[in-house]
Amino acid sequence: MTNSTDNGQKANQSAMNTPPVVSPQAWEAAREELLVKEKAHSRARDALAAERRRMPWTAVEREYVFDGPAGKASLLDLFDGRRQLIIYRAFFEPGVFGWPDHACRGCSMVADQVAHLAHLNARDTTLVFISRASQAEIARLKSRMGWTMPWFTITDNFDADFDVGEWHGTNVFYRDGERVFRTYFVNNRGDEQMGNTWNYLDITPLGRQEVWENSPEGYPQTPTYKWWNWHDSYVADAVPDKKWVEVSDIGEAAFRNQDDAGKS
Repeated sequence: MTNSTDNGQKANQSAMNTPPVVSPQAWEAAREELLVKEKAHSRARDALAAERRRMPWTAVEREYVFDGPAGKASLLDLFDGRRQLIIYRAFFEPGVFGWPDHACRGCSMVADQVAHLAHLNARDTTLVFISRASQAEIARLKSRMGWTMPWFTITDNFDADFDVGEWHGTNVFYRDGERVFRTYFVNNRGDEQMGNTWNYLDITPLGRQEVWENSPEGYPQTPTYKWWNWHDSYVADAVPDKKWVEVSDIGEAAFRNQDDAGKS
């Protein structure tokens, strides 16, 4: 037996102006035609990331204090010893829809998408979330939702100073010794792309740090794919596994051959 909701859904589906149904050969031809545009899109995205790596920086002159699981923390502390820091401003505090049981629905979707942080950490990059809720409230929320990213409490004007006082956003910082620089900022629909390891690295000043990237001279770069690892197996300064080097070389050669064939 169906209810009125089911009938309404079926009516909407039947009214959809769907694409034509074609043979497998025609479908493959259409896919190949679209693939040309998709590859152009990927190359344009890579070029944009290269331009982003050449954006000027601005120095962070003020000192900021956060509350963390271990007590007070400075902006430098949030780097956790790494050179790059990505900070997502999530709205979890009084006045936010969902409080006190949940954070903002949109911010929670961003949190749900965050990949395992070991991969970012292996590229000298730290990701943290920040909100105005207390550490006790944040710990409770993380436990309920199964989130594991570092999450700090804003205690001063950091959010207002970095364009995230009234809306979510992602700031990127670079540490040179004791000096900190703001290098990039994205919000609104730009935040929809975040969560994936590659998209996070693409907004950092050092990028993915692989040799194929168009980066300024002197930037750290390692052979493509060779640094990849299982998230529980990264070891600092480890030599790439010989078997993985062999496997990844074969894969990269196959990709290059496919690209060359598509250009001919």
